[in-house]
Amino acid sequence: MNKIIPVLLTLLLQIPAVAATVRGRQIPLTDNWTLIGPDTRGLDGAAVSRPGDFPGVTASVPSTVMGALTAQGRYPDLLEGMHYREADRSPFDHPWWYRKAFSLPAPRPGEHILLELDGISYTGDIWLNGHYIDRTEGPFRQFCYDVTEYIQEENILAVRLERARPGQPGIGFVDWNPRPLDESMGLFREVRLVTTGPVALQHGAVRSLLDCPGYAWADLTVDVRAVNLSDQPVQGRIAGRFDGRVFSAPVTLAPGEERQVLLTPDSCPALHLEKPRVWWCNGMGSPELYDMELQFLTREGCSDSQTFTFGIRKVEQRLDAAGHVAFRLNGRDVLLRGAGWTDDIFLRDDERSNALQLGYVRDMNLNMVRLEEFWGTSENLYDLCDRYGLMVLAGWSCFWEWEIYLGKPHDPLYGGILTPAEIDLTAESFADQVLWLRSHPSIIAWFTGSDRIPHPDLEPKYRDFLAANDDRGYLISASGLTSPVSGPSGTKMRGPYEYVGPVYWYSPQAPGSAVGFNTETGIGAQLPVRESLEKMGLPMTWPTGEEWDFHCTSAAEDMHALKALKQAVEGKYGTPEGLDDFLRKASHLNYDGTRAMFEAFRVNVPQATGIVQWMLNSAWPSLYWQLYDWYGQPTAAYYATRHANEPVQLIYHYADRCLYAVNETCETMEAEAVIDIWKADGSPAFKARRKVRAEPFHPVKVASLPAPANGCHFLLTRLEGARGAVIARNEYVLSCAEDQHDWNASNWYQTPISRYADLHPLGRLHTPAPQIQARLDESLEVVVTLSNPGRGIAFFNRLWIKDADGGLLCPAQWEDNYLTLAPGETRTVRCRLRAEDALRAETVGVKGWDLSERSVSLR
Repeated sequence: MNKIIPVLLTLLLQIPAVAATVRGRQIPLTDNWTLIGPDTRGLDGAAVSRPGDFPGVTASVPSTVMGALTAQGRYPDLLEGMHYREADRSPFDHPWWYRKAFSLPAPRPGEHILLELDGISYTGDIWLNGHYIDRTEGPFRQFCYDVTEYIQEENILAVRLERARPGQPGIGFVDWNPRPLDESMGLFREVRLVTTGPVALQHGAVRSLLDCPGYAWADLTVDVRAVNLSDQPVQGRIAGRFDGRVFSAPVTLAPGEERQVLLTPDSCPALHLEKPRVWWCNGMGSPELYDMELQFLTREGCSDSQTFTFGIRKVEQRLDAAGHVAFRLNGRDVLLRGAGWTDDIFLRDDERSNALQLGYVRDMNLNMVRLEEFWGTSENLYDLCDRYGLMVLAGWSCFWEWEIYLGKPHDPLYGGILTPAEIDLTAESFADQVLWLRSHPSIIAWFTGSDRIPHPDLEPKYRDFLAANDDRGYLISASGLTSPVSGPSGTKMRGPYEYVGPVYWYSPQAPGSAVGFNTETGIGAQLPVRESLEKMGLPMTWPTGEEWDFHCTSAAEDMHALKALKQAVEGKYGTPEGLDDFLRKASHLNYDGTRAMFEAFRVNVPQATGIVQWMLNSAWPSLYWQLYDWYGQPTAAYYATRHANEPVQLIYHYADRCLYAVNETCETMEAEAVIDIWKADGSPAFKARRKVRAEPFHPVKVASLPAPANGCHFLLTRLEGARGAVIARNEYVLSCAEDQHDWNASNWYQTPISRYADLHPLGRLHTPAPQIQARLDESLEVVVTLSNPGRGIAFFNRLWIKDADGGLLCPAQWEDNYLTLAPGETRTVRCRLRAEDALRAETVGVKGWDLSERSVSLR
């Protein structure tokens, strides 16, 4: 449900105008909860939900038990070093209580008080003022109770919680990180009271039928549930308002009736729009949104109201001629380019952290996120995706599909949801999540499976519910499986999850090659910067040991150590001479490998239909699968991803050694390609300019490039528009021979490399940091100018900003980083800081490839 305090409208039953009486008031139950535990033996709900002395920890909601405890300073430094391995889980084997006292005026005649709980993990027993309300099961069920008869002026709500036990489908992080100590036990989503009249409105949403490709008109369908809470028939109207338009339709409800109400242009002409504003994803256009207000009006006034945003767009999901699932947005082909999101290990993400992280996704020029779980402690995560133009694939995790995670035997095709009771719980949970989220235009499809497919008795429940309540399609699995109910998934999930060379993605023999929709894949370890590693409490010594490996994944089979990364660094660059040498080489490996993954899919459209980097972020301080780290600091892969996904870009093809132009906007691109290849000593090896014309979604070859006879060369490219304005840049290191993979030895997570590309000359290259100037401009952005006065290449220079104590400022959104400058080149880049950080920014510096540093003061 999504009710908010409405705009005052007068009551005219013939047209939606102004209501004399307004109800539908929301009262969030957020602060000043008491968390009671772990010793709760002898506590009775009837007593806990009445006045009395029940000492505990102050908590807020949403939260998990661990989230609330850490917010109060418990478990300091838990996620640093090896501390988590020794943490005691036994306190969470017992029930915990959330208790909340609140005041509320007595209900007026005809008024109803609803108690809404959006997420309870795992089981909950709910008590209010000494009265038992209900027992709940499952974190993805949502509950609404009419508690009018129990409400008094002074109230106490108490919820007794128990964590998920083996075999119960709880919230899961799979092998991405260690399991939460409390198994995510808590009131992890919002709790609120809502006051209404006799009829409540729930789950309002808008579906759109859009004229494509002209966008001349759109027909809207408003879908809302009306619930008669009274024991009398109710006559009234559902009235709506959006974008200066008004509409209404009569509704009569029997006592206690709940009805799905559909309003269409046939009955409400205002729902037909000429020249609508259209919602587009990032890179293709503006994500236009509308605000909708709905009210249920009776002769006595406004019984209930609901407001929400919606977008007008058309999503098409199909299987192409090769059997790959592909999407179109508003009549145009779209390559899904995204990464896999996870919430914090103790579900502590809030509106500020969500805005930062999804701002990062937009800044990296990605257009989607995959949620392998219905993540989010509120709708804020999805609201931001709507506003930022980020498409969302949301659905179930593989946590329920493997015995090692779920804690009960699984079927090799259908996972662990097998019994009638499990199937009913999962179907009800899915329905609750869809109704909760269906108003969001950013969501383009639902995942009903990840590594497996739904049981044949479960999938029809999904299909039938969606047919009646939503207009999106569903994906049966992230893996390339076939359902006996609906046929092939059209997806693939064949890895890799460990390091492979850039040429891998361009190779047709590669299991994860740039063909079709690869729903999760990546190059394994993606190390944070040194400053974050220090925060993690890791020994800053070489070689690294078990403390570092502990912060890899928790996978049993592999990827729980830095073995693959160390092998690749040594094989390509030579034996590291110390920790800092290892870190710089690992960062470059990360940069080139991640960029090539995205770029190969872009060059190979339309055969390539989607690519999801595994993962976007980390639930705890980690060394694996992340474009930015747990502290919010971008890794080198962040900037590689940003370059790889520029809406128009020049891309080097590692297999055929040609340069291609790609264009994923909605307009034809005409520009000039500037191509410079430099030898390691700074002498030019190749220079060219080429006129480029690229239609949307049609990559074009720009030039064939010479391979280095020996050693390493540097390829620097630019796309220039009118009067030489730089549209996009890309910079590569070229080797005389690419990595050779042992295709016959491929497994689900890696294809071994039998011979590494020779970047040893790069490992021996000593280029000092460039000269630097910096200032803070009137908009509080840091403006940095780098100059390379030398004769050689200034390679892979990392910029940073620190405060007076030498602490790295984060977040710091550089428009580019890890820069390479040609001889004599000067470049200016900008960095956005939070206002409070900009005022304490003290020093700006740059670290060169040879580990030398230069810095200047901003004061």
